[in-house]
Amino acid sequence: MRLVILGGSGSGKSTQAQRLCRYFEIPQISTGEILRQAMSGDKSLESVYAKVSTLGRHAQPYVTRGELVPDEMIIDLIRLRLKKADVDCGWILEGYPRTAFQAEELDFLLDDLGQKLDWAIYLQVPEAVMVSRSLGRSRPDDQPEIVHRRVEIFYDRTVPILEYYDRRRRLLTINGDQIPEMVEQKILTLLSIP
Repeated sequence: MRLVILGGSGSGKSTQAQRLCRYFEIPQISTGEILRQAMSGDKSLESVYAKVSTLGRHAQPYVTRGELVPDEMIIDLIRLRLKKADVDCGWILEGYPRTAFQAEELDFLLDDLGQKLDWAIYLQVPEAVMVSRSLGRSRPDDQPEIVHRRVEIFYDRTVPILEYYDRRRRLLTINGDQIPEMVEQKILTLLSIP
């Protein structure tokens, strides 16, 4: 199973990605988490992601401003990750793609790697819920002005990416404003898994 989890900051992407990874016994690929670790200078990643520390240094100013990291940097990161042996049985990508261009680039990359996306799952959550959930976390980059900027950017770019996956009949939209267990069950139901 190869899935992409889409949704704004605080929509529950990480929670659902973790739950589905446990269910399917496949790795979670979180660009946000990889970037946070890279920017913290986490040396344990060096052996896994060859260019991670350099990427972290270049990405820092964008993340600090609450803006999206340039596509080329993220695509390089995803390419490195999808070449690892642990993704042979599938993966769940969380935090990417965030634009229609990235979705198209991901499709090109997957074709190049001989992989195919099964579904893009969109966790639809009201803006107020995204903001309050994000502000309730204790991450350094979850400051009010940064959270509001991320939500604004998300809405600016959401419609084109949803249209992109919808046109390819790869989009599942889920009400993410429910308890995590209900969201997970709805996803599994739509994936036709009992």
